[in-house]
Amino acid sequence: MKTVMAVILVLLGLVVGFGGVWLLALGGSPYYVMAAAGLLVAGLLLLLGRPTGLLVYALVIAGSLGWAIYEVGFDWWQLAPRGGLLIVLGLLMLTPWVRRPLARRSGKAWGVSALALVAAILASVAVAVYSMTIDVHQIAGTVPEAEAATLPPSEATVVPAEWHAYGRTPGGSHYSPLTAITPANVAGLQKVWEYHTGDVRVEDDPEETTYEVTPTLVDGLLYVCTPHQIAIALDPLTGSEVWRYDPQVGVNKQRQHQTCRGLSYVAVEGAAAGSVCASRVLLPTADARLIALDAKTGSVCTGFGDNGAVNLALNMPNFYPGSYYSTSPPVVAGGLVIVGGAVNDNVSTTEPSGVIRAFDVATGALVWNFDSGNPDETAPIAAGLPYVGNSPNAWSLLSVDEQLDMVYAPMGNAPPDQYGGDRTPETERFSSSVTALDLRTGQVRWVFQAVHHDLWDMDTPSQPQLVDLARDGETVPALVQATKQGDIYVLDRRTGEPLLPVTEEPAPQGAVEGDFTAPTQPTSALSFKPEPLREKDMWGATPVDQLYCRIRFRSLNYEGRYTPPSTRGSIVYPGNFGTFNWGGVAVDPVRQIVFATPVYLAFIVKLIPRADDTTSYVSESEPGFNENFGAPFAAMMRPFWSPIGLPCQAPPWGYVAAADLNTGEVIWQHRNGTVRDLSPLPLPFEMGVPGIGGPIVTAGGVGFHSGTLDYFVRAFDVSDGRELWRERLPAGGQATPMTFQGSDGRQYVVVVAGGHGSTGTAAGDAIIAYALPAS
Repeated sequence: MKTVMAVILVLLGLVVGFGGVWLLALGGSPYYVMAAAGLLVAGLLLLLGRPTGLLVYALVIAGSLGWAIYEVGFDWWQLAPRGGLLIVLGLLMLTPWVRRPLARRSGKAWGVSALALVAAILASVAVAVYSMTIDVHQIAGTVPEAEAATLPPSEATVVPAEWHAYGRTPGGSHYSPLTAITPANVAGLQKVWEYHTGDVRVEDDPEETTYEVTPTLVDGLLYVCTPHQIAIALDPLTGSEVWRYDPQVGVNKQRQHQTCRGLSYVAVEGAAAGSVCASRVLLPTADARLIALDAKTGSVCTGFGDNGAVNLALNMPNFYPGSYYSTSPPVVAGGLVIVGGAVNDNVSTTEPSGVIRAFDVATGALVWNFDSGNPDETAPIAAGLPYVGNSPNAWSLLSVDEQLDMVYAPMGNAPPDQYGGDRTPETERFSSSVTALDLRTGQVRWVFQAVHHDLWDMDTPSQPQLVDLARDGETVPALVQATKQGDIYVLDRRTGEPLLPVTEEPAPQGAVEGDFTAPTQPTSALSFKPEPLREKDMWGATPVDQLYCRIRFRSLNYEGRYTPPSTRGSIVYPGNFGTFNWGGVAVDPVRQIVFATPVYLAFIVKLIPRADDTTSYVSESEPGFNENFGAPFAAMMRPFWSPIGLPCQAPPWGYVAAADLNTGEVIWQHRNGTVRDLSPLPLPFEMGVPGIGGPIVTAGGVGFHSGTLDYFVRAFDVSDGRELWRERLPAGGQATPMTFQGSDGRQYVVVVAGGHGSTGTAAGDAIIAYALPAS
């Protein structure tokens, strides 16, 4: 055993030494070279049977402990990979199989060396135990008591018991005025029913087949859609199916996203009460249709569009099956249904248009079209004319303020995302922005750009959320926009002017040939942007894979947020997964806060020069995603992982947090989620894991979230962020929950558990309702 330990130390020393010299040559830490020298000496001494090998190893442990505390303080999850393997090996050296041969040969010398090793191990354990008792990443605080406040008009349009749209209201706040569930009783929530849609992933589905739907509850029926756009109405008290409509969209790998985030409900003005299609739900499909269904029966409203459907491929340039469709429910207001669409990212420079269109909600007739490639011409396009191809699109959820007659669109990029040398002035104006349109005409009212000359896929990803803020005795109509880069902008929704300061900060330069980077980028006073990565932030399960991540960090381009893509490879942090994505945040209009679940994952982007417009450089099969045919570069994008599949950056990777909308202050922040479903063993470590899918907040003081990559739905005390309740889900819960009050008087919380293709969470088809026990 002594010889085995000696060989292990020598081999470990050689590996660490090789990597350490490499890292040092890149300008990195000298620690690994010194540690390798100690390991080699200790190993060789053990091979020679000399107990001083234990003393040298004790010095390695002690030196490593000091170095670790110097780099990362008392952060347990940073200390563990630096010392864990060394401690395990040290304990093995104290076993009888190593101790006896050394003690027989050296007598008292063994005791001195062993005592030094024991002392080094005990010191390390003491530091580890202490670090477990603190959370260096936590922000502790309490939300001030809410003062009386009037709900904004967009909240008042929905009766408190119901949930009419993705974010409950046309303003998308994710807020419910229900108060039956409180911090005092939420732990008593129980599963009331569980329904399975039967729509599961099949072999030919695209990788990103995801279950992202948020149910809606209107007039006694709960409405959902499935990844293959099957529309279903359920009895909200029992979960029993009332009706089902299957649009038969089939499967197609050309679709980058196979999902449906929700249905839109509308009562048609002037329709006779109880008549067919007097109330209807609107279903966007993956084959580019917008279908109207009778809300009570699920039958097709044949008077809408062409026999019940509007063909969204009309006038669409460069259209091919799977290239354009709407993944998000449209917004309904003023007798109009307004729909955006998702355009395939990074396939080519000749993709369909990102046009936003408004149709008459009763007839399906086109009323206006806003094409960001031709923004001034909003009158309905002539039958034979095309929209502008490759224009920025609005793939996420829109909001509307009927009092101001404005629609708010979160805008994405024109493909490709990572190269912008050929973009038009219109593309530069509207990309990665919030664009306000006139509800009646589609004309631009204002534009606020969140990223200038976006080269990072930092689409404005989530629904603009409307709230009225109390400012200096006045009520100011505001818009809250969460972004992938971590900033949350608070704007006057009348003008687009910031209500919280927005500063232009210098940005890294050095784009590839033919492109450029913006000299500055905007930053909001309310921001969850991460601190820039440093070499000491690199992580791993052991010193070896941590060393690998350090070498990778030093080998890639990185100058902080907005480091431009490069042919060498660049770190993008936060990555295009986002600090926030389509789920956004929840806005409490009474407490005047956001309830948020920020995520932190770094990605690597490498540009590959293209020799022609046909060769595949980064994709293995047909859709050709990230090939950027027609552009000078293909783009290879992947998470910044270690060789064993762990993030190269240290945890936490996900939080739950609250921030003040009037000051921008982060009030409290806590790590959120375990690695139970991310590790080979179901370990319950509370490391703070990534998530996708938004939170909701209630007037009762409870927030709900199910999007973390462990399979739980959780409830939190909005006042201080304490987790109050969790329940295991049968699959990934990457969707935004909702809540309603049933006809029995109970408040229900509904969660969808179907998984997310890009995150690798378990797929499923479950819709689950929870409520407090009936009294």
